[in-house]
Amino acid sequence: MTDLERSTHDGFTSRFNREPLGLWSAPGRVNLIGEHTDYNDGFVFPFAIDRRTVVAIAPRTDRLIRVASSFAEEAIELSLDELIPENLHGWSAYPLGVVWALGSFGADLRAASGFEAYIDSEVPIGAGLSSSAAIESAVAIALNDIWNLGFDRPTLARVGQLAENRAVGAPTGIMDQSASLLGQADAAVFLDCRTLDAEVIPLGFDSADLDLLIIDTRVSHAHATGGYADRRASCEAGAAALGVRSLRDVGQSDLDHAAALLDDETFRRVRHIVTENQRVLDTVRTLREQGPLLIGPLLDASHVSMRDDFEISVPQLDLAVETARAAGAIGARMTGGGFGGAAIALTPRALLPAVRSAVTEAFQLAGYGAPDLFVVRSADGATRHSPESDSAPTVQ
Repeated sequence: MTDLERSTHDGFTSRFNREPLGLWSAPGRVNLIGEHTDYNDGFVFPFAIDRRTVVAIAPRTDRLIRVASSFAEEAIELSLDELIPENLHGWSAYPLGVVWALGSFGADLRAASGFEAYIDSEVPIGAGLSSSAAIESAVAIALNDIWNLGFDRPTLARVGQLAENRAVGAPTGIMDQSASLLGQADAAVFLDCRTLDAEVIPLGFDSADLDLLIIDTRVSHAHATGGYADRRASCEAGAAALGVRSLRDVGQSDLDHAAALLDDETFRRVRHIVTENQRVLDTVRTLREQGPLLIGPLLDASHVSMRDDFEISVPQLDLAVETARAAGAIGARMTGGGFGGAAIALTPRALLPAVRSAVTEAFQLAGYGAPDLFVVRSADGATRHSPESDSAPTVQ
């Protein structure tokens, strides 16, 4: 049992005075490339990371749900009969939103029993590594098991997305949950967000002696606030003005027409999506045909597009990217929804110490708070873990 699994198990027994039925976990994700393309029916290329959220759950015989976590003082209690998005608030909207969303996908919540759950996580919050989807995916696979729902993983990804859209109020796409549920070690998930077709593509970072360095600026962001929603509204307005279902239907050859038709800001939002979709396709093709050492310029171009056209970067992210590149990273970009969070730097393993040192020094000289720097590796998606002991859990 890992330290995180142990702390989750012990947290459950401490809060609820009984053994959990089992432990389930799901990883955070890093998006290698393809930002804000998911809700535009486009292409994304994330991978699950080796930092996880674990949930311990045991069923009850009544209709009560009790959820607790390592990051909140009190347990939240709610009856299944009161489970509507309007009654969900704060951190508990993520796990409880999943319960509600399962009902929207066909789970018979009128016949379901309640449960107790305890959540612990090592996925940084607010860093753009999708701590939210890790919670949603862990809870989704746990309830899928204990309620014997039989949903497949693509359906559970849609459940998590609906929970985040309706219960949390964040207008996100389906990328994060798909990566958390479908990820595999040493690979990324090439996802078509229109068809939901997913293909696992080997990355080959290890054989190329490359590491993906996360530079968490510690500038926190919140997707449910204005910037993310404004960008989505701009994309929808651009698609409507161009007479297409979504920006997925706009190609690079259409950009001259779009420039003549749209105001400057809307055009730049559209241009980011159109060119970012192409960069995802080019990255997948390059990995297949030439390997990871040649994808750096695509990562760099993605950051420039997010900085200038989509305008979702911040000075700390720009400094992280520029410094990492100058110190030897082969490509770098901000990742996640923007307005804070983290940058990624694809770095030759031998140059990691130099890149770390350069970024830390640059932040200090700029008067910024110290960033958190760590390497992530691609990992397997959501899974159930063995129970802590052979003793049967008490059903309450």
